Amino acid sequence: MSHTPRFSPRFSPITRLLHADRLAATEHGAVHKPLHVAAAFAYPSARELVSVFQGDKSGFIYARQGNPTGAALEAKLSLLEDARATACFSTGMAAIAALLVALLRAGDHLVSSQFLFGNTNSLLQTLQGMGVEVSFVDATDASAVEAALRPTTRMVFVETIANPRTQVADLAGIGTLCAQRGLLYVVDSTLTTPVLFRARDVQASLIVHSLTKGIGGHGNAMGGAICDTGLFDWTSFENIAPVYRKGDPAGWGMLQIRKKGLRDFGATLRAEDAHRIAIGAETLALRVERACDNALRLAQWLEAQPQVARVHYPGLPSHAQHARAAVLFDGGFGALMSFELRACAPCFDFLDALRLIPLSSHLSDTRTLAIPVAHTIFWEMGSEKRLAMGIADDLIRLSVGIEDIADLQSDLEQALGQFPV
Repeated sequence: MSHTPRFSPRFSPITRLLHADRLAATEHGAVHKPLHVAAAFAYPSARELVSVFQGDKSGFIYARQGNPTGAALEAKLSLLEDARATACFSTGMAAIAALLVALLRAGDHLVSSQFLFGNTNSLLQTLQGMGVEVSFVDATDASAVEAALRPTTRMVFVETIANPRTQVADLAGIGTLCAQRGLLYVVDSTLTTPVLFRARDVQASLIVHSLTKGIGGHGNAMGGAICDTGLFDWTSFENIAPVYRKGDPAGWGMLQIRKKGLRDFGATLRAEDAHRIAIGAETLALRVERACDNALRLAQWLEAQPQVARVHYPGLPSHAQHARAAVLFDGGFGALMSFELRACAPCFDFLDALRLIPLSSHLSDTRTLAIPVAHTIFWEMGSEKRLAMGIADDLIRLSVGIEDIADLQSDLEQALGQFPV
């Protein structure tokens, strides 16, 4: 039987993450939380069952509302984000949908960055059809967010680094604004992960992650998460239903998200996927460091190539928010970039010339992936909205992995070399 670790306050979140499962008793001294695939859970007495059902005692009721493997992952994510609580979902989009549906009502107003992941943008359009008003603004400027506020504004939603054009929101400025106005501040930190950025430091109320991306990191499991930082005063949020105004007010928001967003919609993270993500997260810091280093070197190299018109990457001095990114992000500028080719190198022909890099819609994988943005993941949005987001018709997104940098550069070089200037 392995002994229980004693965590020093000096240990980093990553070190504590690696040993977190051992803080609770695990079967046979396993160093990882075992996989629990049960759909139902039983209790020795009716009173105990009722106590768990009504939230007076912790426990599991039915796997649609959570399971022990998912709960272990939630504890690790809370540790990484220094959050009060975390709820996991089947996908990142399920997490965002659950958050919005659980906390907003018809007549409410939401201010969102206009530089949004395509499916999130589509979801907000659906929300508009249900009576929630949405204003899309340039989130790189906090004053644009402030100008859009109304008496009915309940929430501000931003991404840390925009996909695919890599605009960096004024995260600190918006956080100060939301704190002053008592607004719920939601930050999607998928492209930065807790290794590069702690959204709690800019006064985020809720943090969203697509666990499918960097935290899981291996392209073998889907998941999403919402982390409650504990900074928001839920007693001031009038959309919390009376039935969920029980116990510590700091937990009201997450309780309603779990009940109205997770339980009612059934977007539960499978135990098998929770286990894969938890294991993948153990190498998060190593993968992020390598991928960020590769991305910066590739961005610098691409910017110097005659076939390339422009490169969008926060690590480049040419990027509009480079100085902000250098202050906000700890030790790297992310693994995602995009670039535009000159007329001599047609987008499709260049992509088809790649030999190593796969063409895929995924990102933040161990493998480097490329995709023509306007014709795929942002095709449904239409040319007018793409233009407002700065997405050119020939924009190529590159999600950089952890391969040997020389191999990645060689593949890009031979592909570009087929189109001499």
